[in-house]
Amino acid sequence: MGRAAKSARTVVIAGVPDGLLHDEVMADILVIHFQKSKNSGGDVEEVQYPTRNKGVAYITFEDQEVVESVLKKDEHRLEDRRLSGYYLLKVSRYCEHVFSSVTSLLNMSIFKDQFNLEDLVQEIKKKSTALSFGPLQPNGLLAVEGPFPAIRSLKDFLLLKAKSVSKEDRREESKAHQRPRRRLQQHRVTTQTSHFVHDADGVKQTVVLDTDVYHYMKHFCAGTLLANDDVVISDVTDGDTTTVCIEGAGSRSGAGQVLRAKEKIEKQSAELYHTLRKERIRFGEGGRVVKERYKWACSRVKPRYPRVLITPYDTHIDVIGSPSEIFEFTKEVSDVIRSLVQSR
Repeated sequence: MGRAAKSARTVVIAGVPDGLLHDEVMADILVIHFQKSKNSGGDVEEVQYPTRNKGVAYITFEDQEVVESVLKKDEHRLEDRRLSGYYLLKVSRYCEHVFSSVTSLLNMSIFKDQFNLEDLVQEIKKKSTALSFGPLQPNGLLAVEGPFPAIRSLKDFLLLKAKSVSKEDRREESKAHQRPRRRLQQHRVTTQTSHFVHDADGVKQTVVLDTDVYHYMKHFCAGTLLANDDVVISDVTDGDTTTVCIEGAGSRSGAGQVLRAKEKIEKQSAELYHTLRKERIRFGEGGRVVKERYKWACSRVKPRYPRVLITPYDTHIDVIGSPSEIFEFTKEVSDVIRSLVQSR
């Protein structure tokens, strides 16, 4: 099958001591460290140091398996006779995009009166080969996991299906001797998809976003989502995805304002999706004390990283920002935690 892609064979190194030695010497020390078997290393194809991010290097191995072994090692201590001491390194998997996988729960039951659901699921599986599908549940729910752009493409495909169903129902309703059951069926399909179907006149539009990207956008790019006299913006979050609805506000609003607002949101979200990175700081064991310790450490470090978004949960903290800031932020948080433990 050939070697894995370069990105899959690359790790990101944070905490490289900066300014102590010439860059070429430090690059050589890094290569030596990550080629040693005691460091779970292997043959290095390339080292990138320095980079535009202070204290960050990129190591590309000949074999992807070395990446996995290097990541599993608990601690990487950079030691060399040319250094006055040792330095702890943070090793992370290289990721071209921040969110490589999301999970979405699709309600296929709205199609049950128009399609054989098993056949429809087989159709979308063939169409969406980048996605993984769970079993179709008796209630019509279907779990889907994969890259966010593929999830969005699938939802767009299903939106068109739903819209075509509504149009067909309206044509049937206009015919004479329409049966009451058919009218009720049409109402059910229309109401269940009302948050997701694009209006034909363009006065209402929707866009599906990665939830983490959406939260970052709300926090740091609020102007993109700012409602005004022309449009009203609302959102519905469903796990890893958030559907944003843009509607015209008042009689002065037209399709142009709504469409421009939608395009602005789509452009901003695409830029963020390809430039952000997310790290997860897990609390592990220790209960409430450890949880509060990490929250305090994050709040202490945060002022130095104003463009980093911190979202605490019961078991972990998600940190979202640019790759360089995330590496440095998590390293500083670890240093603060280590100092707290040593001082007790």
